[in-house]
Amino acid sequence: MTAAIGSPLDRVDGAAKVSGQARYAGEIQLPQLAHAAIVGATIPSGRVSAIDASQALAADGVVAVLTHENLGKIVNQPHLLPSLVGGPAPGESFFPMQNDAVHYAGQPVAIVIADSHEQAQHAARLVAVSYERSPSVTSIDEGRADAYEPQTLFGGLMPSRDERGDVDAALAEAEVRVDAEFRMAANHHNALEPPTTLAVWDGDRLTLYDSTMGIRAVQLTVSHLLGLPLSDVRVIAHFVGGGFGSKAMVWPHVTLTAMAARHVRRPVRLALTRPQYFTSSGHREEQEQSISIGSTRDGQLTAIRHEKLSLGSPFDDWAEPATGVSAQMYTLANFRGTHHLVRGNAMTPTFTRGPGESVGSYVLESAMDELAEKLGVDPVEFRLRSHAGTDPQGNPWTSDGLDECLRRGADRFGWQHRNPKPRAQRDGDWLIGQGMAAAGYPVPLFMPVQHARARVYADGGVVVETGTQEFGTGVATMMTAVGADTLGVPVEVVRSNLGDTDLPNTSAAVGSAGATMVASAVQAAATALRQKLISLAVGDEGSPLHGADPDGVVAQDGRLVLRDQPGTGEAYGELLNRNRLSEAEAPGSWRPPPLNIRRGLLTFGAQFVEVAVDPEIGLVRVRRMVGAFAPGLVVNPKLAKSQLMGGMLWGLSQALLEGNEMDTRHGRWGASNLGEYLVPVNADAPDVLVELVEVVDEGVNPLGIKGVGEIGQIGVAAAINNAVYNATGRRIRQLPLAAELVMDPAAVVE
Repeated sequence: MTAAIGSPLDRVDGAAKVSGQARYAGEIQLPQLAHAAIVGATIPSGRVSAIDASQALAADGVVAVLTHENLGKIVNQPHLLPSLVGGPAPGESFFPMQNDAVHYAGQPVAIVIADSHEQAQHAARLVAVSYERSPSVTSIDEGRADAYEPQTLFGGLMPSRDERGDVDAALAEAEVRVDAEFRMAANHHNALEPPTTLAVWDGDRLTLYDSTMGIRAVQLTVSHLLGLPLSDVRVIAHFVGGGFGSKAMVWPHVTLTAMAARHVRRPVRLALTRPQYFTSSGHREEQEQSISIGSTRDGQLTAIRHEKLSLGSPFDDWAEPATGVSAQMYTLANFRGTHHLVRGNAMTPTFTRGPGESVGSYVLESAMDELAEKLGVDPVEFRLRSHAGTDPQGNPWTSDGLDECLRRGADRFGWQHRNPKPRAQRDGDWLIGQGMAAAGYPVPLFMPVQHARARVYADGGVVVETGTQEFGTGVATMMTAVGADTLGVPVEVVRSNLGDTDLPNTSAAVGSAGATMVASAVQAAATALRQKLISLAVGDEGSPLHGADPDGVVAQDGRLVLRDQPGTGEAYGELLNRNRLSEAEAPGSWRPPPLNIRRGLLTFGAQFVEVAVDPEIGLVRVRRMVGAFAPGLVVNPKLAKSQLMGGMLWGLSQALLEGNEMDTRHGRWGASNLGEYLVPVNADAPDVLVELVEVVDEGVNPLGIKGVGEIGQIGVAAAINNAVYNATGRRIRQLPLAAELVMDPAAVVE
């Protein structure tokens, strides 16, 4: 039997998706279903002075209009800041519609409930809201003078400052040095499926159908806010149409939907509109970063100082940690990374596609390219020389692979043919350039104990189940492969059951942690079931394995057999039927290693790109991309390559297209739809080659999986930026690389 782990299995949910049988939160139909629409504030700061809902209430199909005056109060306040380590995970510590205060444009100030989605949307436009506006801060420039350094980031999970050595002295003494400042516009998630929640009450028990990356997080958060026992809250999410971080935390609209359903005593569905998606589920904050890198003349790095300033919310110290890879990727004795915040009138930012390091790596790897040029060293060779063999504490990596990623990526790209001289290559009127960047992303170990269950039936069928959700990454296919190999059965007889908090619980699938936690839990459950059946067999006088050493029994081809005598054994069904059992099952749990395991925790990769630049209009076209990655064990290379390719295209989008600015006059986002906020279409996608460098990793989990969710994006923006420099001779320090920057002589750095 061919091993399922490592094979390019087709998606087990593919047929359901392409045939329309897969049901998303917006497609669940229930009797007496009502629909809700949010009325968002049109000012960034102030208070609601009056709400006139009379026209809305008179509109056809309207059931109710809820405001802060009649919604009711939450029982418990959100925790100070979000947490994904086993507790409630509210997206922000502010819950709207509890009083008349307005903290950001788009904040819910009323909810209209009607018989149909269209009726609710129409009536929402009839609600007249009056405001008293107060001064606001909606950009870094407006609040720069009051910037501050928080004590912690990420909900208290990590410090805002990381320092070792004497950075200032080392930079002052550096023989070669690069100092650069970068500006990055805000980014939004824009998954295909906007956030959607359906709430239905049965007495005091609540069921939520939610578009989420963590059904357990939703259960914990809503039960906390509403003061409900966990056993009275069930969350279901079988299929999710993308998340990219926006659905990792539990935003207020989820609990508001439950409160609306309780008010009208009917099931209620709330589907955010595309413009509301920009103001309801977090974003990547507007930010500025600066970096200084010092080196000896022979290319030995001596110091890095990496600083970030970003726009936050009025109530939370949230910033994506952008300096972690800068602190670890390269060998140096002196480092300082700091984060500063401006309190702004926006909702709390959140995880966004490669949180922190997708932008931090843009800064680091752009500066590394500039330093390599100053030193007269090839950029690939410079990174090979500089790569740290251990983490800053001297601990070995759980697994490395960066050197091979750099070499293999360069070989597949044809890097040896690159002309390092800027503006030296042309194709007609196009300037041609090549660029590269190294990539690193933290390996997540922040989650609590993960749980799963495995069951085998007397007819040979197998079910593996856990309370995660399929949000596009192929988790059900991964569960099937791990269950099949652990129990020694064909993948065709294995069914994955997921997407329900009534199943054994796992954490939210964020930070590239999904494969790690789900596969480890499923393997633990399937291993426990296999051992249970082996114990049954060796103690069964009717079994050919009676009296055998349990350690000498293995599972293969749906049978338990002696390792040294594979002809001696029996099928699972034979064992179960003889013992009058229709099925057997076992739970399993996996506890992540402690954060202080004394091993370095990074996933490595390398990015290579070729661009064509029209110097007249500043248009940049990415012609081809090569990415090489070392993510530990690859459970399914087909799905892994798909994930990594998607990440690389995210990076292209971040580099060339995505960016949103606040209109500071009104405190609102300048773009609020996909006609104005640009993302790549098929015509923008170049040829993409993904190389997998498998490395054995024995430090993160039993299977050695490090995850591929984010690493595909890391380094892409820098590689494109470096390629644009190679093509034009201009170093641009702003994202996105808009056409006016590429063609603007002011973008030249002397």
